[in-house]
Amino acid sequence: MNKATFNDTRRHELKARKVSFDLEQTPLQWIPGDAFSSYMTNAIHLLLPEGELWFCRVYNKAVPLVSDSDLRADVEGFIRQEAVHSRVHSSAQKYLNKHEIDCEPYLDRVRFLFKTLLGDKPLGLKFLHLKMFERSWLVTRVGLIGAVEHFTGILGQWAMDNTSWDKADPVMADLFKWHLAEEVEHRTVAYDLHKHLCKTRIGFYLSRQLLMAFVFPLFMYFVFTGTRFLAAQDKDVEVRQISRWGWFKMTRKMERCGRNTDNVPSFSFLLKATLRWLSPSFHPIHEGDTAQALAYIDRSPAAQRALSEAG
Repeated sequence: MNKATFNDTRRHELKARKVSFDLEQTPLQWIPGDAFSSYMTNAIHLLLPEGELWFCRVYNKAVPLVSDSDLRADVEGFIRQEAVHSRVHSSAQKYLNKHEIDCEPYLDRVRFLFKTLLGDKPLGLKFLHLKMFERSWLVTRVGLIGAVEHFTGILGQWAMDNTSWDKADPVMADLFKWHLAEEVEHRTVAYDLHKHLCKTRIGFYLSRQLLMAFVFPLFMYFVFTGTRFLAAQDKDVEVRQISRWGWFKMTRKMERCGRNTDNVPSFSFLLKATLRWLSPSFHPIHEGDTAQALAYIDRSPAAQRALSEAG
């Protein structure tokens, strides 16, 4: 993938935008006839609110270490955007509750990950919370965010190119597309911040590879377990069978669904994106089209609705 355009090279201010989503009429299976894809995407609502608040907490600690003024401005804009994303997906949890989905058991796992394992005390171990570890643990967490943002960026470009959601619930489709458009917009920030805080080029390269080796399986774990968790609460006996699928069957279903319907990206799409990360010359600027993302943000129904309500 090489979507970079001339517009990508121009700096512009990353800003938080007002949006308004009304999910009152959105069905639980918001992609018609595709429970698997509906639950796989809805699982994101369970993961992101706590995860993106964690991004903000980590980056607020990193800001004082940024010596480049342009990068600092980008990091601060990134924080503001991620805070809005967290609130939007938190409100979507109410939509799941409305459909009689109990989110709490899964949210407990997510909170443990972000507040304990990845909190200020490394892996939740108090004896490791020493002054000498503070900077290295902070840089490690910045690198983890960089690896996660690689996926959000490439998923963002996938969403910008996607047409299968045109037949899905328009409000939920817009929620994901608006969010993912902003992920394309700020896709370079996490990578550039991690590089800025690493002391050597080789240290940066090795650390981002090691961290991706952790993030990729963890990302897939939470996507798959979130999908199974939601499917287990479906009223349809056949749909509940998804909750019993193992990793191999989930991966195969995701691949087939991606290839046949494009309602979710295929597993091979994510794997190829991970392999591109291995290149020493990799940079996320080449993973998306900023102009295309900004064009979607400008026409997003949620953004237009928020402007109308503000007026």
